[in-house]
Amino acid sequence: MAVLRNDFIWGAATAAHQIEGNNVNADFWVAEHAGLPHLREPSGDACDSYHRYREDIRLLAEAGLKAYRFSIEWARIEPERDQFSRAELLHYRDMIDACHEHGVTPVVTLHHFTSPRWFSQAGGFTGPDAVERFSRYVAAVCPILHDVEWIVTVNEPNILALFSRMTAAPDAKTEGESEAAGSEAAASDETATVAMAQMPTPSLDFAAAIAQVHRAAVQILRERTNAKVGWAIAAQAFTPTEGNEAVFEEVFHAWEGAYYEASEGDDFVGIQAYTSQPVGPDGPVPHPPSDDNTLTGWAYRPDALGLNIARVWEKYRLPIFVTENGIATDDDARRIAYTTGALQGLKDAVAAGAEVLGYTHWSLLDNYEWGSYAPTFGLIAVNRSGDFERTPKPSLAWLGRVAASHGENLS
Repeated sequence: MAVLRNDFIWGAATAAHQIEGNNVNADFWVAEHAGLPHLREPSGDACDSYHRYREDIRLLAEAGLKAYRFSIEWARIEPERDQFSRAELLHYRDMIDACHEHGVTPVVTLHHFTSPRWFSQAGGFTGPDAVERFSRYVAAVCPILHDVEWIVTVNEPNILALFSRMTAAPDAKTEGESEAAGSEAAASDETATVAMAQMPTPSLDFAAAIAQVHRAAVQILRERTNAKVGWAIAAQAFTPTEGNEAVFEEVFHAWEGAYYEASEGDDFVGIQAYTSQPVGPDGPVPHPPSDDNTLTGWAYRPDALGLNIARVWEKYRLPIFVTENGIATDDDARRIAYTTGALQGLKDAVAAGAEVLGYTHWSLLDNYEWGSYAPTFGLIAVNRSGDFERTPKPSLAWLGRVAASHGENLS
């Protein structure tokens, strides 16, 4: 008897800024060219997926995957305040059409870390008109989403809370923030991805602000589309060390709990899981150096996915969509081993009662990991020094076979 539901969704995920290339009106593009020490290289052409998305969708479909999670880039849609690009809206509509043509379900994310530079300069999501500005963007996008079944409003709002510190120009930092940035730059390969594991606890004030943005977006989407709507949380699989249970509860609430609480009434909550961290008397304990760590410096923890699903279901009873899960490695056999363990944990959580709707692997392509191309998460390699040729890895075909077996065959 199958463990997973009959309509369980299998797919892979990407994000616009990380694969499209030349997203010049985005705030992160500005940061990439500001000389920040933890952003080692700019995104540049990325994977040129702005022009090659049809090939990417075709490769995903030919492997047997049935869903593609991708993001619409706000900085392209509204490059200047109140100036909406019809051409860019039609570009993303064409991506949706390409998914349907290949029998692929589009899972559309409306905000994946990057914002128009004018929005960030006006205070971003803590600015006085953030709800109004994001709502106008969502309303502008709704007409191209009429046949989209799944919409993610905001990707990892709890990590977005930290991005403003990571991308601020040096002269915009306070003395304390400058010190923090210096210590982040000393992380193992000085990428923003590594630095996030050592960032301070996200602000609850930001959580309250972004929750208002999310709730407004959900209301608009429910009025104007027929999609299932939620947002996607970075799930850390924090675990308390002995005697530090109270600290763990505080850390969990600030990093995740406040965002799950704001998900009440949504059709689903996205969970994005990669690793696990213990919580000591001073908060999360950074991953110590180890030969077993991934290319991001994170601990190798395929069990993190199952831990997160079980915890979220037990505490919040929210329907769960695994919107990201994967590993940064240049050893594809290790990717398959990691994902096997993660999916087994997912199945165990479902067998124990959790409601899980789908799984989109991070990432479809080796892409720009917020400061560096070194961490490779992709099921497909991209020749960025040549003609952007795509080379599917064995893990892509493997995941397609897992999907074809409805998750029964993880060998």
